Amino acid sequence: MFGWLSQHTEILSIFTTVGSIIIWLGFSQYLYMEMRRRRHPRLLINGGKRKDTEALCIISNMSDEPVLVEYLIAELETSQGSITKEISGSVVSLSNSQQGPLGSNDFFHIGTFDRIIRHLADGAGIKMHGHCPEGDARFRSLTIRLIGIFGPENLPIAAERCFRLKQKEEYCLLSPAAPDTRQYISRWQRHRVRKWIEGINRGDASFSRSAS
Repeated sequence: MFGWLSQHTEILSIFTTVGSIIIWLGFSQYLYMEMRRRRHPRLLINGGKRKDTEALCIISNMSDEPVLVEYLIAELETSQGSITKEISGSVVSLSNSQQGPLGSNDFFHIGTFDRIIRHLADGAGIKMHGHCPEGDARFRSLTIRLIGIFGPENLPIAAERCFRLKQKEEYCLLSPAAPDTRQYISRWQRHRVRKWIEGINRGDASFSRSAS
């Protein structure tokens, strides 16, 4: 056995070197992917503990860098069309100051879903009965979208989440339409977000209503 090893020392050395290179390449790839993952922005939009529109809408920053939230946009889909409007601190309640970046692992809430819905419904002339619209109108979903700047990067990022609305007597039940918040973080998506900002600055994201 030892004789065979001594005769094939060079071959064994080559295999050992190649094996070490493969291990280090794999480890380096893992570190690179982990670094990329940690550098990616991740914003979460969640409801509070309640299952109706009285739940708080909570924004969390799970990134390793701060995020400056610049725009909050809500879209209410109804049986009579959709209503989209930029919302601000004068409309919603902010638990933490929104002036300045949202730190890593930090969060704030923008009030209840009901308050946001009422603001959009009032702008569209929809009268409410309890937490639901009067008459034959029905609420279908509410989408919350936020746009911000991540760390030192120039291109904006965005996150959005849609919540289904189901009317039950005078109450409106709330449930996420997808298991997680959708992130707009790729370069192509972030150029798209920039287009959204241009539209907001032109006034396109102020009150609008479109037929279903």
